[in-house]
Amino acid sequence: MTSAASAPATESPAQTYDVIVLGGGPAGENVADYAVRGSSRTAAIVEAELLGGECSYWACMPSKALLRPLDVAETAANLAPLSVPTLDRDALLARRDDWVSHYDDGGQVRWAEGAGLTMVRGHGRLVGERTVEVVDGQGTVRRLMARTAVVLATGSVPVIPGPLTALHPWTTRDVTAVIEVPERLAIVGGGVSACEAARWMTALGSQVTLLVRGGRLLGKFEEFAGEEVADGLRSAGVSVRLATSVTAASRQTVDPEAPVGRTHGGPLTLTLDDGTDLEVDEIVAATGRRPTTDTIGLDTIGLDPAALRGRTHGGDLPPWLFTVGDINAEAMLTHWGKHQARMIGRRIGALAEGRTPAAEPPAPVPQVAFTSPQVASVGLTSAQAAREGRTVRLLDVDYTSAAGAGLLRDDAAGRVRLVVDAATEVALGATFVGPEVAEQLHAATIAVTAGLDLATLRRAVPSYPTASEVWLRLLES
Repeated sequence: MTSAASAPATESPAQTYDVIVLGGGPAGENVADYAVRGSSRTAAIVEAELLGGECSYWACMPSKALLRPLDVAETAANLAPLSVPTLDRDALLARRDDWVSHYDDGGQVRWAEGAGLTMVRGHGRLVGERTVEVVDGQGTVRRLMARTAVVLATGSVPVIPGPLTALHPWTTRDVTAVIEVPERLAIVGGGVSACEAARWMTALGSQVTLLVRGGRLLGKFEEFAGEEVADGLRSAGVSVRLATSVTAASRQTVDPEAPVGRTHGGPLTLTLDDGTDLEVDEIVAATGRRPTTDTIGLDTIGLDPAALRGRTHGGDLPPWLFTVGDINAEAMLTHWGKHQARMIGRRIGALAEGRTPAAEPPAPVPQVAFTSPQVASVGLTSAQAAREGRTVRLLDVDYTSAAGAGLLRDDAAGRVRLVVDAATEVALGATFVGPEVAEQLHAATIAVTAGLDLATLRRAVPSYPTASEVWLRLLES
């Protein structure tokens, strides 16, 4: 993700590349790589922060580094022959630091250089057709020209609710990069990031209150998934308050210069919509993200930011301009941004060689919530199918109806749903809730992507005793 820079001081002559990518997160890295691999084409990645972006340092990687030991500890605590493990808080944070390379992107820069990509440090913005201006931290201006394509991969930024704006709340960056663990922590939000953060912050010693405006957690998943995750968080000691909003907030002192991961001032008083006050030492705004479009010069080519939404190319975009990742808001997930990047990289390569790009058929979006229990979903939920007017059958079974799932831990529980077209018996979507269900998801993703029907799925024999036998139970239902 790029960031604003100081006023330009000096300017260097224009440099020309075949492809210029604004933003060096996973989507930006991959689109640059796929656009030039196996050729003599050149690509520049423009990034003001760390190459690797949000995912590598403040989202996917640190959060899963913090959560996986909790999974193992919970499993050990619920397998009778094993003793309950002790969590070493310092060791857990050290593991996180190792996985984010101690916030040093040297390794990823070496990968980029080895792939033939040029790293350009600074804030980049469009200044005309196929033209990008980059301003570095010293105010030096560089002008880059693209022969074939400019790709916007500038990611997204957190959305801060109005009552919290002036209080300098934590965002997901702070809570994944946590250094100073607040004794009392409020997390505003009920999505995946909020639920995952509540879990590891509780394990680190915070007394966590989850404030959720809606009536359930994980609103984009099947309803039963949110219910089971809420039960899991409450069992871990989290206070989950549904249908609750912050109407006013104050803070004793605000420290806007506080480092990421340390408290941003004194204690806070949150006034809730039921009239009560909640006193906390820090608050996390986990209320969603918006595409980073306001500082990248779209106006210089007469393009409205709305034109990017849900679109990687075409439409109102000029033929040389593409988007990948969060900026187009199709699905703000790292693996989806990388999927888009592979498609667009191949498309740019074809255009550069004068070939007609191959058609890329649509694909379903898979997602995992690394909560306790885990939630994994792909394709349509029952609610989405209803909104689309589809007539479906819902196949529901207990996760532990598969012997292998019950063997995972003594307290294993969960639920699985397959959404099936009533007329064709084709699998349209699947949701898994339970221990280790993230590893069940790809089989479902293949089934939904390929449009497999129940008769075909019955021919795929699961091994015994594994959790994948839940597929047999679904088909028998």
